[in-house]
Amino acid sequence: MRASGLNWQGLMEQLQQALPYCEVTDQSLAYFKYPKRTVSVNLPVRMDDGSIRVFKGYRTVHSTSRGPSMGGVRLRSGVSAHECEVLAAIMTLKAAVADLPLGGAKGGVDVDPTTLTPHELEGLTRRYTSELVELIGHNEDILAPDVGTDAQTMAWMLDTYTENTGTTSNGVVVGKPIPLGGSYGSKDARGRSAALVTARVLEAAGESLERARVAVYGFGDVGRKAAETLATQGALVVAVSDQDGATFASSGLDLDALAAWREEKGTVAGFATDITPEEVTELDVDALMLAYDYGTIHAGNAHTIRARYVVEATNRAVLPEAERFLTGGGVKVIPDLIASIGGVIVNYLEWVQDASNFFWMEEEILAAIDMRVNAALDAVLATQRTCQTDLRTAAYALALNRLHSATVMRGVYP
Repeated sequence: MRASGLNWQGLMEQLQQALPYCEVTDQSLAYFKYPKRTVSVNLPVRMDDGSIRVFKGYRTVHSTSRGPSMGGVRLRSGVSAHECEVLAAIMTLKAAVADLPLGGAKGGVDVDPTTLTPHELEGLTRRYTSELVELIGHNEDILAPDVGTDAQTMAWMLDTYTENTGTTSNGVVVGKPIPLGGSYGSKDARGRSAALVTARVLEAAGESLERARVAVYGFGDVGRKAAETLATQGALVVAVSDQDGATFASSGLDLDALAAWREEKGTVAGFATDITPEEVTELDVDALMLAYDYGTIHAGNAHTIRARYVVEATNRAVLPEAERFLTGGGVKVIPDLIASIGGVIVNYLEWVQDASNFFWMEEEILAAIDMRVNAALDAVLATQRTCQTDLRTAAYALALNRLHSATVMRGVYP
């Protein structure tokens, strides 16, 4: 379901397009071009059969110019140091677009978590955290969930950090279970922001979500919430996919019934008309929501896209060479820096709550997420109008200007 091609060069090329609209200097740009640090760790884990298996893990801190770094930990086969560096840089940009006092980070382990037992997965998680314990902290580098990790994973990380340091510092990890200092809205924030941003971008173009046809590629937490939110605003969600298949209904899917079906069957396949996940991306729809992982749309399949809007509900879902083709054909891409911004916002809110030991009610959290998403989108749209450019370039320009300001004010440590 994902093509290779996540690379630093592609990110730099897109940033280059934003430079004419920025006030950056060579000095501040140099800080962005080079991650602060990348560490690799070897992780020996005792498996349930008594054998020892060694896994490879990574953690990149890209920037701390605006505050401590924050970013997800992914458990996925093929994870590399380079992948973590690119995604960490994107997190730096995203935090700047959201105007948060944070920098970007990303980490991961090269493993397919579905091949591990729960006991083995816990052992791997704890070993990874132990290897990083001197480099992470609530004011240094904050771990968050990502592909292959969830609230339970974060709970193991928190406990491991606590046991290693002898301190109770809940803010070292976000995306935790609520009883351990987690926040309401954590699971749904990215999907919520993707739907909100899509609706507002269409509105800014003089269009409406009413009866708009939407396809969702990736029906996990993000895709599910985005689909449900768009449907409540009048959109017709005609197709969704997961790792095991896809389902389609031209008149719109009953999402409540679909959720019950998936709970029982473990997949969306078989609910309505079966199609392949690839066919979901090829449908003639108003909006294609990409909620799986990076590289969904690439040079090899960009020509098959018929949606008018493509929404990156996950980081780097459209690779640069594909985006050039799409925009050349009139397709509008709503980039990850704004579409999936709800994730970093809710993680920030959890971090703030942990620091103050004061926790807000669910309705307060949801209102705070929406307020910050709207403020970020207002800033991106204003930059777009001023610069007369596309949304991604506008978002990059906004982020680079904010990073430049922080870098200049801090200066260079001799």
